[in-house]
Amino acid sequence: MAERPFEDPVRTQKIDQGEALSTTPRKIAFIGLGIMGSPMAANLVKAGHTVTGYNRSQPAIDKLVAAGGKGAGSVAEAVADAEVVITMVPADPQVEEVVLGEGGVLENVKPGTLVIDMSSITPQTSIKVSTAAKEKGVRTLDAPVSGGEAGAIEAVLSIMVGGEADDFADAKPVFDAMGTTVIHVGPTGAGQTVKAANQLIVAVNIQVVAEAVVFLENAGVDLPVALDVLAGGLAGSTVLNRKKANMVNREFAPGFRIDLHHKDMGIVTAAARAVESPLPVGSLVAQLVASSRASGDGSLDHSALLRGVERLAGREVN
Repeated sequence: MAERPFEDPVRTQKIDQGEALSTTPRKIAFIGLGIMGSPMAANLVKAGHTVTGYNRSQPAIDKLVAAGGKGAGSVAEAVADAEVVITMVPADPQVEEVVLGEGGVLENVKPGTLVIDMSSITPQTSIKVSTAAKEKGVRTLDAPVSGGEAGAIEAVLSIMVGGEADDFADAKPVFDAMGTTVIHVGPTGAGQTVKAANQLIVAVNIQVVAEAVVFLENAGVDLPVALDVLAGGLAGSTVLNRKKANMVNREFAPGFRIDLHHKDMGIVTAAARAVESPLPVGSLVAQLVASSRASGDGSLDHSALLRGVERLAGREVN
């Protein structure tokens, strides 16, 4: 593999030889220190990387500094000396602003830098970012994640990566500090396509778990016991394991907000239409997610889809 500009030749040689790079510290800029980004950046610090973070709110930056990272006052400052730039922001407009906009990533990184977007956005935006980056000699990967806040904290995220295979190999040790299932799924945009499928499955799963909860309660069954039994059989799932306590206790502090899942269901329905793939169940669940958001639940965790089922059951929901 040819040496890239501004790249450490020793690190490149290690990639060629297939050596593990987990002990090789990297200079990483992390843009977006929200519910997911904050613990992901902290785990990179724990793995020995030099992490400089930027976020629009100062408390998130202070939290990273307390964890051993560095803070920056702007995107430009964060990425100035970075070998790897990671963005983890809410949606397409924020990715375009942070990466492509004035004062953004591409205006301030050196050629050869690896820019990894870990947000959940449309494949088309990932391709747009990649095209603009190539014109500046900058490499990109789209690498959305699954696992929610708990997975981010525990560094057990599933990371689905689109882009060049060589760039994936370069980034793999960085990903390994944040997740346990890290897979290169294809060219640019493929990571986002797989993530869209993930969000489809998760939304449908949460919705049917919510329906089962109301059904069990209406039937007078001991709900926690019933859910434990279901979790041990074919009905078991990561969604059931992660979200059953939220539903039993009616505690919906956001790990992943309904607002964001609504955005993701828009991505998957548009992407499915583009490839002429039917979504009869997914389209219905997308409407139920939209209904929950319209009812004022957008800032709650997506397990609060339970509240929509309760409304349909005629229950008073506070």
